[in-house]
Amino acid sequence: MREGKGSMNFCVAYDKVMARWPADREEISVRTAFGETVVNVCGPRDGAPLLLLPGGGGATSASWFANAAELARTHRVHAVDLIGEPGRSVRDTECPLRTVDHLTAWLDELVGALLHDMGAAPAARIHLGGHSYGGWIALQYALHAPERVSRLFLLDPTKCFSGFRTAYLLRAGSMMLRRSPRRLRAFLEWETGGVPLDHDWLRLQEEAGTFPLVRPVTGPAPEPEALRALELPVLVLLAERSRAHDARRVAARAATLLPRAEVTVLPDVSHHALPHTDPAELNRRLTGFLAA
Repeated sequence: MREGKGSMNFCVAYDKVMARWPADREEISVRTAFGETVVNVCGPRDGAPLLLLPGGGGATSASWFANAAELARTHRVHAVDLIGEPGRSVRDTECPLRTVDHLTAWLDELVGALLHDMGAAPAARIHLGGHSYGGWIALQYALHAPERVSRLFLLDPTKCFSGFRTAYLLRAGSMMLRRSPRRLRAFLEWETGGVPLDHDWLRLQEEAGTFPLVRPVTGPAPEPEALRALELPVLVLLAERSRAHDARRVAARAATLLPRAEVTVLPDVSHHALPHTDPAELNRRLTGFLAA
């Protein structure tokens, strides 16, 4: 059995944000053992492959709207709607994602298919990046298949180096128990400190809250020994005003555990709005890291 792709209002809100992506964007669908994965692709076909994983809770691939154009100047950008999360990907309910091993197996299939579509060699590597929950998934995959990843960036990743703050968990849990557009908006306004938020992005988050609840695949932070053995170059950018966790504590732990990490705490940035709060500065850091 396969699940649907959201309400008409969600689709309208999704398309409105995606209209801010580069004009050459195309939406492709990749069949995997766990369902149909929708990927938004742009950039030169001969560019270095870059895979972007969004945060959880309905962030979707659209959340990279402020970054895609700049990244696509030199990279073939692939932004994913996570299976089991709000978005256009469709999970197979008879073979659901339930474990970290399932997640990495899904990404093995997805990466292989995307590289094949580009005409890349089977042994080619990708650049990989993720925000929040997507950062946790990206790190898990890099630990699982370091031979397939050339560079890794993590934007305020959760549960990679430290747990959540209690206040964040309590507010998020309360919001999820009685989800509504109003409660979701209030939660995001609290986490982002009341700063003005992008209207189209916020509307999409509200509509994502209408999807049925599906328990996300979660797990503990990677073992310190595994992180110390990861030889990939890693860029960790943290949100100073994140209410999800203590950014300074996360920064210290990431710098201690990752042997080839560049770790920076970005000022005046919150967790949920990090990808589009100061896109010029973020894009500068990302493109510089990926080109090194």
